[in-house]
Amino acid sequence: MALIQYLTLIQFDPGAVRLVGQECARLNIARPLIVTDKGVRAAGLLDRVMVHLKEGVPVYDGTQSNPTEASVLDATQLYKAHACDGVIALGGGSSIDLAKGVALAATHEGPLKGYAVIEGGIPKITAAMAPIIAIPTTAGTGSEVGRGAVIIMEDGRKLTMISPHMIPKVAICDPELTYGLPPLLTAATGMDAIAHCIETFLSPAFNPPADGIALDGLRRAWAHIERATKNGSADPEARLNMMSASMQGALAFQKGLGCVHSLSHSLGGVNPKLHHGTLNAMFLPAVIRFNAKAESVKRERKIERLAECMGLKSAEDVAPAIKTMNTKLALPSGLKAMGVTEDLFPKIIQGALADHTHKTNPREASAGDYEKMLREAM
Repeated sequence: MALIQYLTLIQFDPGAVRLVGQECARLNIARPLIVTDKGVRAAGLLDRVMVHLKEGVPVYDGTQSNPTEASVLDATQLYKAHACDGVIALGGGSSIDLAKGVALAATHEGPLKGYAVIEGGIPKITAAMAPIIAIPTTAGTGSEVGRGAVIIMEDGRKLTMISPHMIPKVAICDPELTYGLPPLLTAATGMDAIAHCIETFLSPAFNPPADGIALDGLRRAWAHIERATKNGSADPEARLNMMSASMQGALAFQKGLGCVHSLSHSLGGVNPKLHHGTLNAMFLPAVIRFNAKAESVKRERKIERLAECMGLKSAEDVAPAIKTMNTKLALPSGLKAMGVTEDLFPKIIQGALADHTHKTNPREASAGDYEKMLREAM
């Protein structure tokens, strides 16, 4: 059965952050908790949101680069202490995912891990979820329109919780909030968006609207990522298109992802300091070569269609072009340059095989296949 469902109200416009108070009122959120990080606060972006809200709004700014269960619980205590009735997520995917965790933990009983996909948690997440308004400050994860949240649990596993109830009620996509994003972070988050568009398009699930959205997102991101990285604060068009591509990749998530994410989720759990988008960029070429042999990919000429969106001559050019783009954007040359060593391979492979995105890859990967991909990505 194909599930085709789009639910988020999206306010997309330069300067759209001015609408946050209006959207709180529309959702009957009288006492929001803002979930963000210290970098966003230091950049002055929190102040740009606070001026549109009533005084005294509590703020949790302890979000880490990979959100943890401990942070979720800390922020949930603050939420309950102030009798909050909704969450405003301000930041990149980590802050938005953490906000989703808070909205869940504040309204549902029991350990957070019990709501993870691999623990059978999908049906346990109900409409009791606190409402979320998501305001992205990066163009990468698209979590502002996504139905999932990835959290590192206290047992060390990096687990995903998925439910339509976790989708933010409102996404306020203001490209102006990304103008000051540093080049390296622009590049890493931008490649994250590209990975999302590619992986969800390659997924074999039947969802033509998602395919169209993903391909258009890829076209926008591929054409604008270099401009956004090299001159982002002075290129509003590039920033707008990258934010759109990020959102579009996540709108298409409902098709499922694949081996890029099963590997990056697993390695991100092994070493939480590694940036998710950068890991996706490292794994993409090897996974594309692996998936090119999948029957559904060959039948629908999907690699050729990727090449067309990227302005390349042939399907064989796609994987090398991504590696070349990583170099142009000054991203690491491979996993080895990120400090990953081969002794970690067994643990990474074990986590990848258990990850929920492993099951939605267009071609089933074995432990040996994952080892080959890891070696190619080194």
